[in-house]
Parts: sequence; structure tokens; C-alpha cells
Amino acid sequence: MGVCSCLESLTEYNSVKYVRIQSVRWGGVKCFLSATVALSICCVVIIYRLYQEVDEVNSSIRTSVKGVAYTDNRIWDTAEYTIPMQAVNSFFVMTNIIKTENQLELKCPEYPFPKAICSSDKSCEKGSVDINSHGIQTGRCVYYNATVKTCEVRAWCPVESMENPPDPAVLRRSEDFTVLIKNNIHFPKFNYTILNIPQNLNTSCTYNKITSPLCPIFRLGDILQEAKENFSEMAVKGGIIAIEINWDCNLDRWFYDCHPEYGFRRLDDKKIKPGFQFRYAKYYKLPNGKEQRTLFKVYGIRFDVLVFGTGGKFNAIELIKNVGSMMSYFGLAVTAIELAICVGNCSGCCKSRFYRLYNRKRFETVLDPRQVMYVSYVDEPHVTLIKKPLKTSLQHTQGSIVESDPVKFDESGGCCPSEAKENDDNEEYALTHALRPGASSPHFLEWCCCGKCRPAQEYHEQLCCRRKEGPCITTSQLFQQLVLSRHTLDKALLYKDPFLDLTDDNINNQLRHLAYKQYVHWRFGSFDLEDRAVVPSCCRWKIRDAYPKADNNYTGFEME
Repeated sequence: MGVCSCLESLTEYNSVKYVRIQSVRWGGVKCFLSATVALSICCVVIIYRLYQEVDEVNSSIRTSVKGVAYTDNRIWDTAEYTIPMQAVNSFFVMTNIIKTENQLELKCPEYPFPKAICSSDKSCEKGSVDINSHGIQTGRCVYYNATVKTCEVRAWCPVESMENPPDPAVLRRSEDFTVLIKNNIHFPKFNYTILNIPQNLNTSCTYNKITSPLCPIFRLGDILQEAKENFSEMAVKGGIIAIEINWDCNLDRWFYDCHPEYGFRRLDDKKIKPGFQFRYAKYYKLPNGKEQRTLFKVYGIRFDVLVFGTGGKFNAIELIKNVGSMMSYFGLAVTAIELAICVGNCSGCCKSRFYRLYNRKRFETVLDPRQVMYVSYVDEPHVTLIKKPLKTSLQHTQGSIVESDPVKFDESGGCCPSEAKENDDNEEYALTHALRPGASSPHFLEWCCCGKCRPAQEYHEQLCCRRKEGPCITTSQLFQQLVLSRHTLDKALLYKDPFLDLTDDNINNQLRHLAYKQYVHWRFGSFDLEDRAVVPSCCRWKIRDAYPKADNNYTGFEME
């Protein structure tokens, strides 16, 4: 059974059920919101180029710094203030310096920092090395100057003084130096390479964000100004500056655009240990064969060139994928309308017929057929749902309204009233005489409003065709034509079984069952309610009298 159900499910397709609102107002709102979403999707696709396949940039950097400065009676050129860096895509420009000249490997007093100050030889441990020391202690305490004694060390003497760098900086005029940055980039996916230097480059140009945004020659002072830093202040202790080159390339022929955009910012923290400095030495041989050196503690600005960016080219698959993922945004229009209807439903507008009808159409509640019954009254335009168990007669039990569909009797299970009318005159006499003498109820029943019902003991059998007093539906011409007409019922039976013997002794059972279905189809609007639809007592007995059982033994309100 389970395998058959699985195989059957493979040949079925279930779609979502929608409620269509025929309204100019809500239709206009939907069109407006849908158009807004569609326009937004188009704008996002175009602005963010979601129709392109994207590749990350690969790059290489070359730099060339130029400039000459004269300070402290000395010429500083590129060979002196530009020191090669070990970092990738970086260059260093020296701005300040502390020199310790004529150092020899000797024994001399340590620079007087707190742990090096002593009062006697006991304060100095032979062979000891402090993290801030310039050499190895010899175990002696000697005079550093006339007032201070420090531990003697074996080091490059005289030792470097731990003083602050000169302020103003020695090479403060280096802000007028320039640097040429050559940046080659490559997009592997598209096999496309480009250089940041324009073909018609004016070699005398200098980068300016407004007037010369593509010039690859930068003045150092302008770089710090763009980074919102003061060159003279930063030159004292140095620092780290990032030169950012962003490539956002559109490689499509019809919208080609591929040029760098430059940005500048400071990388080191100005509040916590700011600056950038390191030491190096130059060594010399003296005539006596001893080695001498000059120690340089240099401060400067390290420029890190950071290259990033992407390149894009049209790709149909990317377009379909991105547009497809954004199609769900059209659900926002539906959500907005649903929210507006919900707000209107919760406000005073909910009293209107539109909101009541919408609420009934929007939700379809599926109940257990064994726990519900459906009834229809001739003087009410709707079907009523009754939940079990019953505490009183079915006629007096309150229920909820269920929307029913209009019926057209042109299907196999029904007939057209005009067709039945042709034989109405011929059958009226037979129908009248087919009724048993007890067709009408001589006793008054509390739950009967038409006067045609029969007494019943069970609550679920106590149902009339009317809610209020009035003529019985069985006296109407349509009941005779649609439900009791033998001609109509014969046609319906032959439609299903063309070889059915209408003279069979048991044909009344089939006619009676079909009459029940005709009544349900007529009064309830659908065969879907057939199993739980209750036929009123008056109608049920009218059908039974017209097409009785041979033994007159009926099962109750069920369509026996």
C-alpha cells in the first residue's frame, strides 16, 4: 500500500491555492508594488553589476622615491634617506636620525637607565645582561659622568644615548619628496593586464584628488595631508602610512571602465607607542686593524602600498542566478497587501462585506468528517457546519457558516431543469400516486417548521428543510424536477452505466441513492459534502415514499 502511494505521488503535482480579489484598488496597489520591486531589482543589478562574473586582482608594485634635502650642513639624497625594506610592497623614507659615531668594541660605563645605576661593585653582576643593556656587565661600578655611576659593560663604546629624537626632525623637508608608484594588475579569469600609468602621462604631474586623480606621482606631504596627518609632527618619531589602490573594473566593451582609485590612512596607533624606527650600522677598518662603526638610529615613515579590487565581465549564468535569487522579493508586494488587509480587518472596516467574504475565502479548514455534519435550509443562502456531539435536535443546534459554490446541473450526475420539464406533465400523476398515504405528518413536531417531517428519536435525524416556518421544499416544482423526476434519474443512471436494466426489481435502491445525491448537489453546491450532508426529514421521507425499499426498513438519516 505504501509503495503504491509513493508511486502515485510521482505522477501528481500539487500547487498552492490562491484567493483572487477582483478589486481595482487592491489590483492597483499590487501593480504599483510589483513595479516598484521590479524597478528596484533592475537598479540593483545594474548598479552593483550583478550580471557579471567577477575575478580578484593580482598585482605587483614598484616604487621610486626622488628628492634632495640640505640640512645640518649636509646633502641628503635618495641613497641616504631611502632604505630598502624587507616588507613586501613597502618603501621607507627617513625623517629623523640619532648618530653614535666612532664606536669601538671596548669596556665602558653603561648608559644610566634605572637598572644600570650602581653605588658599588656589589650592585653589578659579572656576565649579567639586561634587556635594555648595550653589552655584558664586567662586575665593576664606574663613573658615567661626574655625578652618576653605572655598571661597566663590554660593548660598542661609547654606548648609544637613550635620548628622545630631535624635534623638529632632521629631514622635515622630506615632505617635498615625490614617489612614483608603478602598479601592474592582472585578472587571470579574463587574461587581462593593465598598468596604473596612463599612456599620455605628463611626467611633471603630481597627484591631486580633484585635478589629477590618475597621476601615479605622489608628493609625500600630500599623502599625509590626505591621511589627515601633520607631516612635521609625524616626522619626529615616524609612523606607518597605507597607500590604498582600489581597482573596480568593468571589462565589458560597451561599458568599459578600469582605472585606479587612491586612498590614504595611518596604520600605527597615535596613542599607544606611535612611530616607526630601527637601527643599522656602518663599519670601517682602522689602520691598526681594529673595526670601528657608526650607529644610526633612524626614524621615518614606512609606506605600505595595499592593492585590492575586482574585475567583472558579462556572464549570462551569473545574471540568471542573481535575478532568480531576487525574484523572491516580489513576495514583499503580496506581504504588504496581506498586511494592509489584515490592518483593515482589525480596524473598524472589518464590518464591511468584503472583509467578511475575504476571511471565509482565505482559509479552508479541514475537519474530521466523523465529527461534523453539514445542513442546508431553504430559507438561508448558505450551508451550516454542525460539530458533534449533539446536545439537542440538529434543527436547534447552532453552527458556523460554510461558503458553498453555485451549481450548474449539466454534469453526469445532474440534469438540466428544462429537460426534466418536458416530461413533467407525464410524471406528475405517477409521482402523486407513488406517495404512501402517510406522506404528511399529522402530529406537531417542535423541531419541524414545514409540517412535512416525520417523528424521529435520534437528535441527528431531527432536521427540517427550513429554519423558520413556511412551505416545505418538497412542494416546490424544482424539487420535483431535480430530485424526484424519474426521467432525470434514469438518464443519470444510464449515463454511468448505458446497459443498466431499468426494469430490475432493485432499481428503486439506485434511484433512491441517486435522488439523495441530486438533493445534496442542488442544496449544498458540491458532491464534496455528500458523505456528511444531512438530508432533512421531510425530503428524506419524500424520496423514500417515491422510491421505497421492498421491506420498508431504513437505516435513519444516512443515505442507505
